[in-house]
Order: sequence, then C-alpha cells, then structure tokens
Amino acid sequence: MEKTMEQQKETAQIITSSQLLEHWQGHRRVTRRVIEAFPEKELFTHSIGGMRPFSEMVNELLGIAVPGLQEIVSGKTTELKEHFDHGNSKARVLEAWDKSTEEINSLWGKIKLERFQENIVLFGQYEGSVQSSIFYFIDNEIHHRGQAYVYLRSLGIEPPFFWERDK
Repeated sequence: MEKTMEQQKETAQIITSSQLLEHWQGHRRVTRRVIEAFPEKELFTHSIGGMRPFSEMVNELLGIAVPGLQEIVSGKTTELKEHFDHGNSKARVLEAWDKSTEEINSLWGKIKLERFQENIVLFGQYEGSVQSSIFYFIDNEIHHRGQAYVYLRSLGIEPPFFWERDK
C-alpha cells in the first residue's frame, strides 16, 4: 500500500537522530575547548555588564542536558538544579563536562524515534516537544558560549573557532 502525501510528510526526516546527536556533541566539543581556554581564576570570577561568570553558565548547561535527557527517557519529572559544587576548580568543571558527554551518549540511544515529536513538560514547567527541548539544550549552549567568547576576548584570549566541531 502506498503512503499518502500526508503520511510521507509525517515520516520524512531531514537528519537522523544520530546526526542530531553528533551535531550537539560537536557543539559540546567547542564548549569544552572554551572552558579550557579560560584562566582558572577568571572562569569563576570574570564578568561583564552584570552577566554571570562562565562557570555559572556551564553549571546551568550541566543542570539541563543530562537531567533533561534523563527525564525524557524515564518520563519522571525532576527539579531543575543549576548549581554544582566545583570547588572553583577548572579540572572539576571539565571532569563534570566529560562525564555528562558520556551520559548524553548513553541516554540518547534510549530515545525512540517516535518520541521526538511527543509533547512533554520538562522539569515540570517547560512545555514543548522532545525535539524542541533538545533544540533548546543546544541553542542555550550556543548562547552561553557566545557570552564566553566575549569574556575571552576581553581577557585578550582568542576563542576557539566555533566551526571546528570535530576536534
């Protein structure tokens, strides 16, 4: 039986789930290099125009990505937590970043393709589809990384090239 045009539209994909994960992980690799580029002290203290230090932005990213995917996979609502004790140690921030990268890869394989269009309420307050929630995770990371680029440039440090996502 042939599919109708409407059915074809519903099943058509522009990118695969694994391609979306690779896209996100490419951004995460760049963000990791941005964290590495910061001098230890400035990662936790440098601010411009009342914005938070980049370490606090990274805490937010860590508080959203893995817990958000865990909620998507399990269906169990959790509270949004954006504060982690890193002891003002860049090494501990990078360790947490690397651990979350592994967890994202592990959780990703547990998201069934049909779930991407499903509507959810993430952290009990953010309504959207699974797909739009993941896009938010990525967009929010890019947004905060842009702020970090401004911080690095104000410190006289050349930020990593944003288009080099394979390294």
